[in-house]
Formats: sequence, structure tokens, C-alpha cells
Amino acid sequence: MSMNDPLGDMLTRIRNAQMRGKSTVRTPASKLRAWVLDVLKAEGYIRGYEQVDTPSGHTELEISLKYYEGTPVIRELARVSKPGRRVYASVKELPQVRNGLGVSIVSTPKGVMSDAAARSANVGGEVLCTVF
Repeated sequence: MSMNDPLGDMLTRIRNAQMRGKSTVRTPASKLRAWVLDVLKAEGYIRGYEQVDTPSGHTELEISLKYYEGTPVIRELARVSKPGRRVYASVKELPQVRNGLGVSIVSTPKGVMSDAAARSANVGGEVLCTVF
């Protein structure tokens, strides 16, 4: 069965796993998902991830979730740009999440990066999701 929004699926899997208190969660592998996970790791929202080969021959990403005193580090995880409605922002219009406490993940011509990194690189792009 094909999936319309693979990134949205990964974000939902992370949200669901954190609600259940899981330490890891698996999602099918793709380059975009790995790039978003790189940003989440660099910003300190997850412990890390690694590629795992399944017996069926597919590659999955195993994400190690991060908790602080029993509560998930990620409080909000929302998809902004969806397949039905893409959201683009110039460098001046990049959204700030919770007055800069959160992170917007942006897909730019220079790669997938946080909103702060996009501002410093002076590039805009598609706002993929927001994290707080």
C-alpha cells in the first residue's frame, strides 16, 4: 500500500511511541526522514537513530527517543507543509516556534536544516514541521 505522506507518518509514529513511553520506534527508511532526524538529533530532541535491515529486505530507521525525568523531550510535533498544501517561507518569513524555544525544520536548496541555521545561511524553503 502506498503512503501519501511518509514524513507525517514518521512524526505520528514518534508521537505515538512517546505517549506509550517507548524507548525506540521504527519507521521505513528514506533520505528525507534521515535528514529530518539529523536535525532532531542536532537540536537535542532525540538520542539518535540507526539504519536496520529487516528480514524482508527493507531498510528501517530505528529512532532512540529521549526523555527527561520520565516525560518526553518533544512536547509538540506538528506537520506544517502537507501533500495537499505546501507551505513555503522566505528567510524573512521563517516561523519561530514558541518565541525561539522550539524549532522549525525547513527544506532549503542547501539541505534540510533548522530555522536558525536557515536564517544564518540566508535561505528560505519549504517548512516541513515544527518541534517544541
